[in-house]
Amino acid sequence: MGRSKAFIRKNRAFTVFLVLALGLVAVAIFAPLIAPKDPYAAILADAVQPPSGEHWFGTDKMGRDLFSRVIYGARTSLTASLLLVLVIMTLGTFLGLVAGYLGGFVDGVIMRISDMMLSFPGMVLALAVAGILGANMTNAVIALSLVSWTKYARLSRSLVLKMKSRDYMAAARLTGSKASHILWSYLLPNVLPTALITGATDIGSMMLEIAGLSFLGFGAQAPTAEWGLMLNEGRAYMTAAPWLMVFPGLAVFITVAVFNLLGDSLRDVLDPRS
Repeated sequence: MGRSKAFIRKNRAFTVFLVLALGLVAVAIFAPLIAPKDPYAAILADAVQPPSGEHWFGTDKMGRDLFSRVIYGARTSLTASLLLVLVIMTLGTFLGLVAGYLGGFVDGVIMRISDMMLSFPGMVLALAVAGILGANMTNAVIALSLVSWTKYARLSRSLVLKMKSRDYMAAARLTGSKASHILWSYLLPNVLPTALITGATDIGSMMLEIAGLSFLGFGAQAPTAEWGLMLNEGRAYMTAAPWLMVFPGLAVFITVAVFNLLGDSLRDVLDPRS
């Protein structure tokens, strides 16, 4: 208990943003208990109603309760964003570790693929891949995964190249340690903190990427409750019913800001100089 209090006092910013992030995750998990109405129940007689005591955020063009859809949208958007970050962090870090440690032909192949991915604008390439695979949330995550892993690969590779010349690495090789043991026991623990910091910061940006694909029609499809799709649906009513864009937009803004600030504070916590 004493250590926990000391940690909280020393890392107040991290604690605050961690609590906020966990709160957002809790909203996504317990959405059925929080949402007052069925987010998919269409009542055309109540279409495009302004915020009121019955409908806190108003209703959309189908008469669905917007507050309930925003709450359920947290489940869709957060799940997709966390899954995407997990995939690109795992894939990119693994490829970077292998490329940096083995070098030679393997390093050349992985880095040339990375260069090829970086030669295209990321969002444009993701749109092309999502268009080929088909418009749905799963394919949107796959498309963004294919174009977003390169940052983690280059980051982990650069860290491995710095560590390869250290004395403890030479000692590990002299004692006959296998490559898999060196990668798992020596290199990964040193690369992982940086990858985690980058991943925590990327949750917000990846959420924006997914929302962007959904907004353009290449992500979530109606009637799914997803923030980017809700922004697209409310675009036609921007002047007559601004709440259709204001509340999903605020949800995206708040979530992205919380996870970006969480990543910054996590960097301060894991910084060895601290």
